[in-house]
Amino acid sequence: MELFHNLALGFSTATSLANLFFCLIGVLLGTLIGVLPGIGATATIAMLLPITFQLEPVSSLIMLAGIYYGAQYGGSTTAILINMPGESSSAVTAIDGYQMARKGKAGVALATAAMGSFFAGTVSTFLVAIFAPPLTTIALKFGAAEYFSLMVVGLVSSIALAHGSIIKALAMVALGLLLGLVGTDIYTGTPRFTLGIREYADGLNFVAVAVGVFGIAEILRNLENEQTRSVLMSKVSGLMPSKEEFKAMVGPVLRGTAVGSILGILPGGGAILAAFASYTIEKKVSKNPQEFGHGAIAGVAGPESANNAGAQTSFIPLLTLGIPANPVMALMIGAMIIQGIVPGPNVATEQPALFWGIIASMWIGNLMLVVLNLPLIGLWVKLLTIPYYVLFPIIMAFCAIGVYSVNSNVYDLYSVAFFGLIGYVLSKLRCEPAPLLLGFVLGPLLEENLRRAMILSRGDPMTFVTRPISAGLLIFAALVLVVVFLPSVKKKREEVFVEEE
Repeated sequence: MELFHNLALGFSTATSLANLFFCLIGVLLGTLIGVLPGIGATATIAMLLPITFQLEPVSSLIMLAGIYYGAQYGGSTTAILINMPGESSSAVTAIDGYQMARKGKAGVALATAAMGSFFAGTVSTFLVAIFAPPLTTIALKFGAAEYFSLMVVGLVSSIALAHGSIIKALAMVALGLLLGLVGTDIYTGTPRFTLGIREYADGLNFVAVAVGVFGIAEILRNLENEQTRSVLMSKVSGLMPSKEEFKAMVGPVLRGTAVGSILGILPGGGAILAAFASYTIEKKVSKNPQEFGHGAIAGVAGPESANNAGAQTSFIPLLTLGIPANPVMALMIGAMIIQGIVPGPNVATEQPALFWGIIASMWIGNLMLVVLNLPLIGLWVKLLTIPYYVLFPIIMAFCAIGVYSVNSNVYDLYSVAFFGLIGYVLSKLRCEPAPLLLGFVLGPLLEENLRRAMILSRGDPMTFVTRPISAGLLIFAALVLVVVFLPSVKKKREEVFVEEE
């Protein structure tokens, strides 16, 4: 009964006119970003963080969440119509989706992606509602030592966010931790690493760092390698699958939803991994594996369901523990901090309307995507003709205005430019910036809980291993490190990195 009471609270919050409006804006913008290859949900959310400062906390988080899972929908549109995935997780959809489009079944492929995504989104939203409260109850028993160990797990797991060299991923985490030290010491009030600049006494602006490392750097990278885009389909018709096609969808959708719901919780690119895993499973269980790569409807239904389910369940560790499962969730934590909300289990007890409002908005947002996306396919296709050299300067101008509006601090603009160049250089050095951002977000929380635990234990470091939960989390972090350093895992990471390049 308590679950239904909480869901009622969530839907009453999410269905207010203001929150419905921002949910609609989020899913539409997310779809647009998914359609336009090269921008991505991470960069978009980073750029929009300044705007959220002016909104109510629940409205801003509902909008950002809508952008994230809306981008999963939008990415499939370009993957199917022009064989160019708007999102990394839609790369698998392009294999069979584009072949279906070439055979005149673009409408069926798009409808399959939409229906599979909606079903997966509905199921995974329900899973978030079921599993979030018990995890939150457990997390409420955490003390300073447990939180420190939890942050260690988050930082170690963030290595899974980067492909390629493990040493580079560790270096990015360390750099993020160092950047998080800039500012005033929380206990002594002494300025640290501020270079004598008073404006940095409160630390580096998270919005400026995120916009620079993800937004500006991504734009610079795309301007350097602008791709030519040609649209295959001018008109899409025949959206309803036949009875045989619908029957062929059911199994892949169910299996994709299950795979995505599980993998989405894990740190790293859950939605991307889920899509690839689902495609592999469908090919293995299919009676006609030779059809894959030539327009198999299971090759669209399974991965699309998996990536959307993975996107939704990645909110579980965010909402319950305050631990981001991917770079977008790290930005969501930043948005919460900007709004004065401390991420973690206390959100569910102190701000239940926000907690359950976000969960309820996911189902509403998925329904909006199904209702709106298919009729708007023609518009999305036309937007693909906008050249990057027109689009990107406008985006950069809005980024600068938005970042400056947060604190009216010109040094934030310098930070955006500096970290934009840093992010661009890091991409050239084949260092992914996601672990850096996670280190920057979690670093201050790690330091605060470390020092608090040491004060409470009167300087005894054994407090981290004598407390059962803390010791268990540290053992888990050690196991993650061991697994990541296994030769087979290292080889697979490097292969994936080369493929993405």
